[in-house]
Amino acid sequence: MRTIQFREALREAMSEEMRRDPKVFLMGEEVAEYNGAYKVSQGMLDEFGPERVIDTPIAELGFAGIGVGAAMNGLRPIIEFMTFNFSLVAIDQIINSAAKVMSMSGGQYSAPMVFRGPTGNAGMLSSQHSQNFENWYANTPGLKVVVPSNPYDAKGLLKSAIRDNDPVIFMESELMYGDKGEVPEEEYLIPIGVADTKRQGKDVTIVSFGKMVKLALQAAEELAKDGVEAEVIDLRSVRPIDYKAIVESVKRTNRLVVVEEAWPLASISSEIAFHVQHNAFDYLDAPVKRVTCRDVPLPYAPTLIEASLPNVKRVIQAVKDVTYAKA
Repeated sequence: MRTIQFREALREAMSEEMRRDPKVFLMGEEVAEYNGAYKVSQGMLDEFGPERVIDTPIAELGFAGIGVGAAMNGLRPIIEFMTFNFSLVAIDQIINSAAKVMSMSGGQYSAPMVFRGPTGNAGMLSSQHSQNFENWYANTPGLKVVVPSNPYDAKGLLKSAIRDNDPVIFMESELMYGDKGEVPEEEYLIPIGVADTKRQGKDVTIVSFGKMVKLALQAAEELAKDGVEAEVIDLRSVRPIDYKAIVESVKRTNRLVVVEEAWPLASISSEIAFHVQHNAFDYLDAPVKRVTCRDVPLPYAPTLIEASLPNVKRVIQAVKDVTYAKA
């Protein structure tokens, strides 16, 4: 095992798949000459050339549409958005074209492609650059939605996403590109739709995904000092969701807290809460608690950002609520 950055794990995944399959190419703003806005594609232009690492104008709708057409004609595009906030410009191509072409063509066409880039807040970037749309895309039949939390998962999941015959939304965190983790040198794949238990515990289940997993693990460490052993489940993908892993954990711990960076209404945490009460109600010893972003556009001031986003303190309080511990 060697230790590499999150961005390096993504680069390795793309480069390995491009060497393996000449139909794979990368397209997006600043992916080529600038080596990627976050240096994810650094050096790829030199290796694969301008026909397979393609800079685009600031026109998300346009290059997303080109990607969909290329995928329908046998190629496997990786479309990079500088941030998923900008994917709203391209959302018609993603939802009305890529996600539906298999169904609407009766299986004659498919769109095997990956839309990838950063999601969520990255500090003082204010409302228009700090949003989480995982639940939006997860609401769309025909798409798969992957949100990795560490370099190991990122590489294995991205390689699977590139090989997948469905369009995959692959959402990274801008704040995680510099994160380091152990990644094998040999090839490996991680199947989409299989959750991973990052920490074993018996007292409460904490479910999360993406960079919020780090927060959940920090909270679990603090809770352990008070004798509360939290089990932390990383969903890794939010469409499909590994409901079985969640329910089996809740049957052991009898309590559930879901941590998510998005707004509370119609969120992934709402869906999980419904599924658990429907399929494991008799095992619950307390109502399911959610920790989400406050229901406001993310502010710019750092003090208001801290007040808006999930944090360790709020997760610990949610666990105390479901375990009926004193605050």
